[in-house]
Amino acid sequence: VGKTGRFKAAAVQKPVINWASFVLTADATGFFYRYWFPAPPWEDPQGYWARSPLSLVGKVTTPTLVVTGELDYRTPMSESEQYYQALRLRQVDTLLVRVPGAPHALDRRPSQLAARVAYILAWFGKHGGT
Repeated sequence: VGKTGRFKAAAVQKPVINWASFVLTADATGFFYRYWFPAPPWEDPQGYWARSPLSLVGKVTTPTLVVTGELDYRTPMSESEQYYQALRLRQVDTLLVRVPGAPHALDRRPSQLAARVAYILAWFGKHGGT
């Protein structure tokens, strides 16, 4: 959504929004920075920023739903919160859905799956999707 305005709406689930903060807060810090980047974030801030969707938020106009499990240690809640707040500052229609008790899979229980799907369907319904 930071590269095109062609969609009526978008839904992002358990996103990585800022690669530097992700690498430093996720559950496998040593793995992520060692195997996915040539250096830690403080040695290559531009490299991390260039890969971060947050760097494109200034171009987002698409209404965007952001969904993450509150117990997600792979893509921590703070990633979704950053994107949600940035979209709000830009006055882009957005909604943050925190799935209570949900890990990275987002649907440990059937009620979590049902709630997540209901939010996504309602979001697209609100914005002209079918």
